[in-house]
Amino acid sequence: MLSAAVGVACMGLSLHASADQYSEAAEKWVNEAFKNSTLSKEEQLKEMEWFIKAAEQFRGMDINVVSETIATHEYESNVLAKAFSEITGINLTHTLIQEGDVIEKLQTQMQSGRNIYDGYVNDSDLIGTHFRYGKVVAVEDIMNGAGKDLTLPTLDLDDFIGLDFTTGPDGKLYQLPSQQFANLYWFRADWFEREDLQKQFKEIYGYDLGVPVNWSAYEDIAEFFSVHVKEIDGERVYGHMDYGKKDPSLGWRFTDAWFSMAGAGDKGLPNGLPVDEWGIRVEECHPVGSSVSRGGATNGPAAVYATEKYVDWLREYAPPEAQGMTFSEAGPVPAQGNVAQQIFWYTAFTASMTKDGLPVVNEDGTPKWRMAPSPRGPYWEEGMKLGYQDVGSWTFLDSTPEKRRLAAWLYAQFTVSKTVSLEKTIAGLTPIRESDIESEAMTEMAPKLGGLVEFYRSPARVQWTPTGTNVPDYPKLAQLWWQYIAQAASGEATPQEALDGLAQAQDRVMERLERANVQPTCGPKLNEPRDPQYWLDQPGAPKPKLANEKPQGKTVAYDELLKTWEEAR
Repeated sequence: MLSAAVGVACMGLSLHASADQYSEAAEKWVNEAFKNSTLSKEEQLKEMEWFIKAAEQFRGMDINVVSETIATHEYESNVLAKAFSEITGINLTHTLIQEGDVIEKLQTQMQSGRNIYDGYVNDSDLIGTHFRYGKVVAVEDIMNGAGKDLTLPTLDLDDFIGLDFTTGPDGKLYQLPSQQFANLYWFRADWFEREDLQKQFKEIYGYDLGVPVNWSAYEDIAEFFSVHVKEIDGERVYGHMDYGKKDPSLGWRFTDAWFSMAGAGDKGLPNGLPVDEWGIRVEECHPVGSSVSRGGATNGPAAVYATEKYVDWLREYAPPEAQGMTFSEAGPVPAQGNVAQQIFWYTAFTASMTKDGLPVVNEDGTPKWRMAPSPRGPYWEEGMKLGYQDVGSWTFLDSTPEKRRLAAWLYAQFTVSKTVSLEKTIAGLTPIRESDIESEAMTEMAPKLGGLVEFYRSPARVQWTPTGTNVPDYPKLAQLWWQYIAQAASGEATPQEALDGLAQAQDRVMERLERANVQPTCGPKLNEPRDPQYWLDQPGAPKPKLANEKPQGKTVAYDELLKTWEEAR
């Protein structure tokens, strides 16, 4: 009896020591790594104590999650996974691979039913895929079901800025945002402010050099720097930057979401309905076609116009080597100092564009450049989306064993918890919470971030959205884009020919999905082809060709733009 009592006592001491071990780890991490938070230190420790208790049943498990390789996910992998493991006792491995590989692993698990990863950070662009195939366990179902007692009381979904993008047509939340960044206009503010260049521009074009509001002004500015200015401080300069190599990244260039900037789709936020920015029409949630002959807009006049401008600007105003570059090769070029503007620039590049010593950074660390809303094409109308926002989101599959899925759900919540989210935002500059965006820490950082904070605090933010729910199978359809766009970029086909091929290829994929009946919810039901003019005569998209696709250029002073944002808040 005595030995049994001693054993019980020892076990109690062991459990007590173990509990202390996790609490001490939490205190260490909060004190050393998570100093910037919208919570008080006491609130942070309370949140961590919840994780410690919730993780008890999973202690000692090896859990594996995956995401693409960007700065935010590097922070999660290198810092947050280690912190989570020490605080909870769950051995968490956060693997980083390329975005295309993430989708491939996800597809393989969905098709085979074999568990590869316990959780994925997967772009919300796949929301239409996840909603239709039924292979994803919706976050909302986890929260209301098996994970009800494992859902952080301070998760505060109302504080997230991207939940519209991860919600299906059924109103259910499928994915939980972990990071997001927009696709904006980038320009050399120091050059735009030079009186000699302002005077020269006004003499040639008849209006002020400033942030372009429309594509006409963007084109004029591109021509101005490439053709008329040519050199600044002895260096050859260009008025535009882009990329044109036949590569999967050329597809993202368009699906993220070039046609929406031109105005090809319908009105509606976060995505146009019934026709979205890919040109796919839905009726009662069923995709019915992307060709104009089926009511779509992928090969309509607005999309053709957008593709023509892409090809012309790349050829006439970008550095000659841009034609042979991929997305990753072209990304660092503006930081080298000889590009005046870029219509299509991801804010994920902000950190790399603000490094000391770059030609585009002042000696005091402030940038010589700024970011602003993208200019809009002539087909664009008020009430439409204006650009793309990437929203990497936690996604869980039904083929993952429930206990593993729930342990991964805990880690997902940890990576977005208020204890750590502000530090993560500072590290990767991809904010997901309103409270972090409005924090004093971001106010202090704003002067060195070139307009990022101002944009995310502005009412304009809602016009930048990811691919929406009209796209029924993102992996299958997205891979078509680069192959057909490359034909236009290389001159192998005209923009109209390339887009006719793309629209037909998309329709063929959707026809196969319809015949196979693999999407029990809202699967494709294609319209029969008819005379395209029938659809062009209907209201909205597809839109008939404009008589004048180059209206008068219009610009706005950057300071005036910021003032309108402030007044609208």
